[in-house]
Amino acid sequence: MKQQKLVAISILIFCLFNFPILSLFNKNQFLFGIPLIYFYVFAIWIIGILIVAFFAEKRNIDRKIDE
Repeated sequence: MKQQKLVAISILIFCLFNFPILSLFNKNQFLFGIPLIYFYVFAIWIIGILIVAFFAEKRNIDRKIDE
């Protein structure tokens, strides 16, 4: 079940980095002095890494409990 969650998260992140969604943020606007497209890409990247790390660590803890 947890592996399915990781696959679903990977697919979601892949979809967030594709053209239709990415083009929504390709504007001449700035957020905290950073172009909006760069902020979006790095925010999604960091959030994706944190979510995957959370599920991977939770999975690792569950294995230790089972042993």
